[in-house]
Amino acid sequence: MKFSSDRFAHIAAGMRRARIAVIGDVMLDRYVWGVVERISPEAPVPIVTLTGESVNLGGAANVAANAASLGAKVTIFGVVGDDSEGKILTGLAHKHSFDEAGLVVDDARPTTVKTRVIAQSQHVVRIDREVVKPIAIETEARLINRFQSIGDGFDAIILEDYNKGVLTPRLIEFLIESARQSKIPIGVDPKKENFWAYRYATIVKPNLRELETALGRSLRDEQTFIEGCSEARSRLEADYLLVTRGEQGMALVSEAAVDIIPTRAHRVADVSGAGDTVIATLITAMATGAAVKEAAALANYAASIVIAELGAVPVDLKELERTAVNSE
Repeated sequence: MKFSSDRFAHIAAGMRRARIAVIGDVMLDRYVWGVVERISPEAPVPIVTLTGESVNLGGAANVAANAASLGAKVTIFGVVGDDSEGKILTGLAHKHSFDEAGLVVDDARPTTVKTRVIAQSQHVVRIDREVVKPIAIETEARLINRFQSIGDGFDAIILEDYNKGVLTPRLIEFLIESARQSKIPIGVDPKKENFWAYRYATIVKPNLRELETALGRSLRDEQTFIEGCSEARSRLEADYLLVTRGEQGMALVSEAAVDIIPTRAHRVADVSGAGDTVIATLITAMATGAAVKEAAALANYAASIVIAELGAVPVDLKELERTAVNSE
């Protein structure tokens, strides 16, 4: 789908007015950059000579950064530790112009950090610091209270699940019911543990592997893929399912049809964070009243932009306009 300049401008103006709540697993993506010139004499592993370090927002925090980069007024809800990484994450929220008022500090859990070692543009190793278990009942109650205290007036809600334990069944049910009562779209980026808990969401966005895991079978040929998509949407009782399939593009599933959206990617440097960009663009566009097919097309263009960059980076609105308006 190609966008006219006027249509894109109309949607962009709506995104600048939109208020978006993002709830889920926030994390930091730390990058250690270096070069490899020799193998260690101690073990058959490369020695990486450090040349630099950087830190980006990850998980739900990256979703919030993407929505904010599209112009939306974003509030993030999640859990961080009482640690230096939690403070860094809060500082990055300010840098990326979204509100961290929904973050809850839990001193029993560390802030989730994924550290990637990159040498000569190659991913050498990843080190995760995290607690992967449901948040405490007290922390869950604090998140619900925090949302209730500042949750009026949102135009859409995004649930970003990385299986770190923030999105508990009770919290999921509460948030979906809140969205339905407010008559606003709620979009979900699910993982396997809670996949079927997201019933009645407006749109659920798994990738192909997540969908196969949830259904317990392979969907590698087109017929079984279409059947699996329709089954999942029906079981979830969601309005839509959007399945991302890498180089095969996306599939937008409604009760009436399965529409295939071809990929727009011309160069792939790093796919990390692409799913965050897709759900952020999709729901921010839907919050403006854009048709779901328009929102999915914009999300597809946005993904093609960010995967051309190394590391999880928010989509740039001007670049999104150039891509969506000038595409062939």
